[in-house]
Amino acid sequence: MDRVEELETAIDGLPPEDFRRLAEWFRERDQANWDQELDADFVAGKLDFLMQEADAELESGLVRDWPSSK
Repeated sequence: MDRVEELETAIDGLPPEDFRRLAEWFRERDQANWDQELDADFVAGKLDFLMQEADAELESGLVRDWPSSK
């Protein structure tokens, strides 16, 4: 049995409250990892194209308030 299978077996045996706590920990850790990756991509300039697209749409009048005031 590999390590992941051991963890899966242990998790399957957790009481509901412990499982909930572990699931919340995973969600928080996953979100933190995503935030770090996004920040690194931003600093590296990998997301510059999004700002350029947004600027171009703003200049061309394609951007409007949300929710629409109409």
